[in-house]
Amino acid sequence: MEDSDFYPPKPELVEYKARGSAGLTVLSLVMFTMAFLWLFGVEEFSFLAMLIAVLIIHEMGHFVMMKVFRYENVRMLFIPLMGAFVQGKKRNYSQKESFLVVFAGPLPGMIIGAVLLWYSNTYHIAWMLQLSALFLLLNIINLLPLDPLDGGQLFKLFAVRNHEYFLMAFAFASSIIIIAVGFFLDEFGYLLIIFGFLMGFRVRSLQKQFHMHKELKKEEVDYKKSYKSLTNREFARIKQVVLEHTPQLKKYIDQISEDQSDPLIASQVNNVLVTPLKNDASPLFRTVILMLWLLAFALPFLMYFTLDMVWIRSAFFLA
Repeated sequence: MEDSDFYPPKPELVEYKARGSAGLTVLSLVMFTMAFLWLFGVEEFSFLAMLIAVLIIHEMGHFVMMKVFRYENVRMLFIPLMGAFVQGKKRNYSQKESFLVVFAGPLPGMIIGAVLLWYSNTYHIAWMLQLSALFLLLNIINLLPLDPLDGGQLFKLFAVRNHEYFLMAFAFASSIIIIAVGFFLDEFGYLLIIFGFLMGFRVRSLQKQFHMHKELKKEEVDYKKSYKSLTNREFARIKQVVLEHTPQLKKYIDQISEDQSDPLIASQVNNVLVTPLKNDASPLFRTVILMLWLLAFALPFLMYFTLDMVWIRSAFFLA
């Protein structure tokens, strides 16, 4: 008789299936638009239209690539005054696919921005110059190695993902840097400060998970697997650790029936598990991604020498 036979069977994991994701995307876009116009005024509507175009093209890059690699529950959401993001999940992650999913966001925007910059500079089209600047600026900022930006995701893929302490420290350092930048910005820096403080919740979540994984390692409980692969013993032990670190949850499930608590516990246990990552990116592939990453930062400087700076200064001044 195996050890797992002494434990009650684990409950079935009810996996959430996104429905009406298009409607939710539209609703979040409407809220994003209303918040922007409320803060900046209707006179900035043309800038808002450009901003939304840049965000949609960026996020569609992530969205399409996730669909190509068969991610589940893929959807795009806009966050008022913050930006947008695409989320999805897989049972098993590939390092190579992850690189492509992350880079598929900024790459189209960088290419479009460079083409628009060249065209607007050649034919002196002021609005196109502003749009190209927005494409390049937002995507370059997004490639900075800060969590949760795309650059931060690239950095973590290049680094050793299994070192949880490093990931926690990286998230904490990113939040501090974002808050510091917000303090130095004269106008609307408070948005960055708020975002940086909100990241503190993510750091706290990573810290909690770090301690739970530390306990599970001591007891030789394998948490780097899918929920389906968990033995009854592993489930029972992870459940116990989750309840020890989440007293509010323990208090809540004591007040509800087993039928009500089972899906909740299964979901919480699943959140503790680490989805396996297949390290299938070759050194050559990683080198190409790294070179493209560095080239993205160098692109505006390389184009500088081909631009009519007198006209560009006047175009921005008139704008």
